[in-house]
Amino acid sequence: MQVPLQITMHGIGHSDALEANIRERVAKLERFHPRLVSCRVAVEQMRKHHLQGREFTIRLDLRVPGREIVVTRDHHEDIEVALRDAFDSARRQLEESAREQRGDVKSH
Repeated sequence: MQVPLQITMHGIGHSDALEANIRERVAKLERFHPRLVSCRVAVEQMRKHHLQGREFTIRLDLRVPGREIVVTRDHHEDIEVALRDAFDSARRQLEESAREQRGDVKSH
C-alpha cells in the first residue's frame, strides 16, 4: 500500500488482538489486489441496548487505481462476524475490480 493502514475505534477500548486481526485481514486483501493504494478501517460500537446487547459497525474505505470501494456492515453482539462479513464483501469487490482492469469483464 502506498498509504499506511489507518485503524480507528470508537466506543470500544483499544485491543491489540483486534488490531492484529484487522491487519491480517488487510494483508489478505492485498493479495487479491496488489495495487491497493490505501485502506481505512473504522470499528464502532453503537450505543448499548440493555436487552439486545452490543451492536458493532465496521466501515472499510479502500482505494485502488481508478476506483474507491466503501463497505459498511452492522452486526449485533459479535465483532468477529461483523469483521468477517465486511472483509468478505471488500474481497469480492476487489476481485471484481481486478477482473475489470485485466479486461476479463466488459465495463458498461
